[in-house]
Amino acid sequence: MDANRLRSPLLVGYYQRYLSHQDSSKFINQVNSRYACGTLERLVAMGDYITRRAAVLAISCIGDYASNAVLGRALIDRDRGVRSIAANGIRELWCRVGSRQQRQMLQIVVRLNESKRYEEAIQLADELIQESPWIAEAWCQRGMAHYHRGNYEAAIRDCHQALEINPYHFTAAAGMGQCYLLQDNPVAALEAFRRALRLNPGMEEVRAQVVRLQRSLKKRD
Repeated sequence: MDANRLRSPLLVGYYQRYLSHQDSSKFINQVNSRYACGTLERLVAMGDYITRRAAVLAISCIGDYASNAVLGRALIDRDRGVRSIAANGIRELWCRVGSRQQRQMLQIVVRLNESKRYEEAIQLADELIQESPWIAEAWCQRGMAHYHRGNYEAAIRDCHQALEINPYHFTAAAGMGQCYLLQDNPVAALEAFRRALRLNPGMEEVRAQVVRLQRSLKKRD
């Protein structure tokens, strides 16, 4: 069946059953059997808020980095639910890039950072970046490891490169802001945090940082 002919209520039905039963596997299977990513992307742009929520969740589950811009724009959707689903889902897309081997390497880097094995994370990220410098998340993950090791200049450079490759990478922008704070550079930190908020207005901790920095800089003046 031509996916373009399918109507949004079918997707909405899948979504509502998912909300009721939290059966993600069934939701993914139903979406995969009926929808192509191109159709889902159009529904994100054209549907009502329930349809947009369903489409964003579906893309988060079955999409890859090719849908990054669609979910990036959904981060500033007028509906808070759409924004929230997009903020969670887009991070998954950032890791669904490259060949199977590259994705596996990236996942290992992520796990090494989560396990606080930062030196190993940096070493493996070095290999991945050398092989595939266009993978933004590899730069961000290496930047995260540098940050935890106190190498703030290196972390800023890596986060900046991640943003050059992926202009929707709000965590890289927020990471830059945190590094600038620790370098006692509140002006640069404020700029980075504001950039993160422009990309993802739902980052409440970043918003609080912006408020604190604005007050602090106003007192200095």
